[in-house]
Amino acid sequence: MSRIALAAALLLLSACTAAPPAPVRPAAYPDPILVLGDTNAHDPSLARTPAGGYLLAVTGANIPLKTSADLSTWTAAGPAFPSGTPWTKPYTADNKDLWAPDISYHDGQYFMYYSASSFGSNHSAIFLATSPTGESGSWIDRGLVVESARSDDFNAIDPNLYVDDDGWRLTFGSFWTGIKQIRLDPSTGLRRGGTMIGLAGRGDTAIEAPYLVKHGSYYYLWVSFDACCKGAASTYRTMVGRASSPEGPFADRDGTPMTAGGGTEVVAGHGSIHGPGHEAVLGDLLIYHYYADSGASYLGINSLAYDGDGWPFIYTPTSP
Repeated sequence: MSRIALAAALLLLSACTAAPPAPVRPAAYPDPILVLGDTNAHDPSLARTPAGGYLLAVTGANIPLKTSADLSTWTAAGPAFPSGTPWTKPYTADNKDLWAPDISYHDGQYFMYYSASSFGSNHSAIFLATSPTGESGSWIDRGLVVESARSDDFNAIDPNLYVDDDGWRLTFGSFWTGIKQIRLDPSTGLRRGGTMIGLAGRGDTAIEAPYLVKHGSYYYLWVSFDACCKGAASTYRTMVGRASSPEGPFADRDGTPMTAGGGTEVVAGHGSIHGPGHEAVLGDLLIYHYYADSGASYLGINSLAYDGDGWPFIYTPTSP
C-alpha cells in the first residue's frame, strides 16, 4: 500500500471511530425517556448494583423497592421493611408513612437514609438502614441520624448522603429555613458532632429535596422549588447552584446566592409532564418524579450533560 493510500485509510478509520458530538442544550425541555413496567414513583433514588443493574427506592409504605437490569424496564421488588418500622412511629401517625429514601452503595453494602414525618409538620426525623444485598427484608435499622422538633427552624426530611475523601456529609431540609448539612461518622453512618450549616433558603417559599454531587472542579447542589404533591397541579421544578466547596457558598448561574433564593432551573413542567422534581443524580443521569395529566406520579429519567460554562442541562440522546 502506498503512503497516500495508507494515510487515506487511517483518516477513514479515524473518522469512523471519532467520538460522538458533544450534547447540545435543547431549545425546550425534553420529555423523560420511555420506561416500562412498574414505573409509579415518588421521590425516587437510584443506586447501581455491583452486578451492573439498578436498585430504586421510592416514598411509600415501608419504602417500596424496584429493580432494573437496563434502566428501561422496572420490576417491583417488595418493601425494604416488610415488617414495618415501629421506631419511626413517634414522628408520624402511621409508621408506614416513610418519605424520600436516599440509597447508595459503599464498601460492600447499601446505605439508605429515609424520613419519617407528616405533612405540614417539622416534627420529623431521618433514620439510617443498611443492607448487604438491597433486597426486601434484608435492611437493618442503624438508628436515628437527626431529628427536628416543632420549636426548631428546620425540617429533618429529604436526606442525601455525599461521600468523598474529606468525609461523609448529609444534606437535607424542606421549607422552614431551607437546606441544611451535617457531618457523619463514616464508621457508623450516623451524625458526628453538633454542627449544622445552612446551604440554601427561600424565606417563606418552598425549597426542598437537596442532592449534592461533584462534577469537574465544582460541587453542585440540586434542589426542588415550589409545590409538590398536587398531582397535575404540581409546580415543582428542579433547580441547581454550584460552589467550590461541598459546604458552599452555592450560587446560581447569575451569581445569586442560594441562601438568598438563588437557583438555576434545569427542568420544569411542560406539556403533559407536571411538577418534575425531587431529583437525584447518578453519573450522567438525572432521576426525578413527575405527574401525568391523570395526577399519578411516575419515574422520570433524562440524560445529563454540562455546557461550556459547566452548567448542567438535560437532553435526549440521538441514535448513532
